[in-house]
Amino acid sequence: MIPGPGRGLLLALLQGGLLLSLAGQLLLDRATRPRGWILSEPVDPHLPIRGRYVNLALLVPAPEPPAGQARPWSGERLVLRSEADRVRAALAGPATPRSKSLAATPQGERWRLVPSVAYFIPPGVADPSRRPTGEQLWVEVTLPAQGPPRPIRLGVKRGEGPIIPLALR
Repeated sequence: MIPGPGRGLLLALLQGGLLLSLAGQLLLDRATRPRGWILSEPVDPHLPIRGRYVNLALLVPAPEPPAGQARPWSGERLVLRSEADRVRAALAGPATPRSKSLAATPQGERWRLVPSVAYFIPPGVADPSRRPTGEQLWVEVTLPAQGPPRPIRLGVKRGEGPIIPLALR
C-alpha cells in the first residue's frame, strides 16, 4: 500500500502522462497528417454561457457522384483529402469504415460537414466570424486519420484573391 502523499503524487504523474500523450498525439498529427483550407460558416449555438470560441460549420465543394448515379441526398458520408492546399471530398464507398468518413448534408454546390468545429479565440480579440460583405471566413485544418478536421487557424478570402491568415494573438 502506498502512503497518502505517495498516492497523490502517483495520481498526479498518471494524469500528467495522459495529458502529455494527448498533446503529443495532436502535435504528431499536425506535423504528419495532411492539412488544407476549408470554407466555413459561423453557427451561433444560442447558449448563454458560450465562452470564447466560434462554432464553425465546414463546407466542402460537392463531390462528383459515380457514373450513372443520381446526385446523392443528405445522409451521405464523405472522405476528405487535401489537394492543392484545399480540402476536397469524395463520396465514401461501401467498404469505407465509418470512422474514416464524415456525415454531410448537401447545400447547393457545397456540402456541410457534420459535426461543426469549435475554434477558441483569445480574450480581448473581436469575434473573427463577423466579416464584412464580400469576405469569406476560411479555416486551415488538419485531417486526422479518424474523426472531424481539427482547426489550426482562421483566414479571410476577398473575392478571387488568396486566403490571408488572421493574426488573432
